[in-house]
Amino acid sequence: MRSFDFAPMHRATVGFDQIADIMDRVMSNDVAQPSYPPYNIEKTDADSYRISIAVAGFAEDDLAVEVKENALVVSAKKASDESERKYLHRGIATRAFERRFALADHVRVTGATHENGMLHIDLKREVPEALKPRRIAIGSPAAAEADVVDAKPVN
Repeated sequence: MRSFDFAPMHRATVGFDQIADIMDRVMSNDVAQPSYPPYNIEKTDADSYRISIAVAGFAEDDLAVEVKENALVVSAKKASDESERKYLHRGIATRAFERRFALADHVRVTGATHENGMLHIDLKREVPEALKPRRIAIGSPAAAEADVVDAKPVN
């Protein structure tokens, strides 16, 4: 098993504790990841993403898309067939599944569509104004002293 020492990262950065936690979780996950259903993650714009999941055989009512605690959870459960069918070959899997995607801070789901056997989930990163970079004016000491109000001692 591979192990990485994140101590140098902690010495040179501030506030990136989550990255180390995510890396530890990914590296320690020895369980084989499910491959059903297949999916794509694409970057559609600078701050926009789309997850496309192949859900052939599922209707919109069979699918559920939820956001819980910074995780996108997509699940499906096929409604039971009322008529018993006899298949000679069954190659289209319609078994129930649950797929989870970890979402970064400030990423929100903007919509989901189901067309041609594909479930498309659109995401957008929206950084709040308070967290966007801003320029700090550098003033001279004389300008800083001019802002000070003359204070008179009490008593």
